[in-house]
Amino acid sequence: MNSNLVSRRSLVSAAALLSVAPGLALAQSWPSKPVRLVVAGPAGASADLVARLISEPLSRELGQPVIVDNKPGAAGAIAIGDLLQSPRDGHTLLVGVNSLVSEIPHIVKLRWDMFKEIRPVAELARSGLVFVANPSVPANNLKEFIAYAKANPGKLNYASYSPGTLSHVLGLLLNQAAGIQLMHVGYKGSSPALTDVMGNHVPLMFDGVATSLPLIKAGKIKAFAVSSPKRIPQLPDVPTFHELGYPQLDALAWMGLWTTPDVPAPVQARVREATLKVLSDKALAAKMLDTGFDIGLPRSVDDLNKGLKADYDRVGGVLQSINFKPE
Repeated sequence: MNSNLVSRRSLVSAAALLSVAPGLALAQSWPSKPVRLVVAGPAGASADLVARLISEPLSRELGQPVIVDNKPGAAGAIAIGDLLQSPRDGHTLLVGVNSLVSEIPHIVKLRWDMFKEIRPVAELARSGLVFVANPSVPANNLKEFIAYAKANPGKLNYASYSPGTLSHVLGLLLNQAAGIQLMHVGYKGSSPALTDVMGNHVPLMFDGVATSLPLIKAGKIKAFAVSSPKRIPQLPDVPTFHELGYPQLDALAWMGLWTTPDVPAPVQARVREATLKVLSDKALAAKMLDTGFDIGLPRSVDDLNKGLKADYDRVGGVLQSINFKPE
């Protein structure tokens, strides 16, 4: 073989090794200090519950403390800004719902392109939303409620935990599918919205299972249907929208672990490997279920990104139909 060709190939191989060597070295030493989970939500909210469930087993797996750091506000933008301003070495990760990419850009004018700025590492947990009502609403099931809503067009309000999110969009889809006229009232989070539902100021809401479940069990609100494709074990008597004849309302929200795309690939792979190992524990899955979540599926990063794009397009289409404009 030509000696010059061999020499050129050797140089190319050496250059390739040098280009990945820093990332490999970092992956081998990572984590070299505590890992911080920036949580896109306040204490007690869904993202916080999930982050605290995984933090201890993830710490054992990584051999370093894993610290939960809540950064609520601005529809997740404060938490995202914290992640983007942190060193891109994998020691700062984000825990947040898929809506950070699929919904929030439709709601708030962000200075970032979310599909380029953050990248899912793993799906931690998933759950549908539940359609809940104040106990005084004169209906015992969805069929009775829709009949009541048709008899009172434009007189019934429903809350969402934030305008433009799935909590808002599902109400719009129910209006279209059932031929009713629920009026939307947007809130800044589940807690204030649920407080008003319990007080009958806004009698209806589409909410996450984790935050509504304790109130449903306590009889402070009642549930008509869930948006998940199958009934959830925590509410076995509550039917799905699909089985009630409204497949348009099939929807799942998932909580993810996120990083930035420029964190070295070997570090991202190590984070994902450790996270999936933690999620495979049956005891953790049981704790998730008690909280109101199913354990996340081990979907590939490519599959997660494809799902985000599909959800982004779906939500955008619904919001465009009502001329919704971002703030």
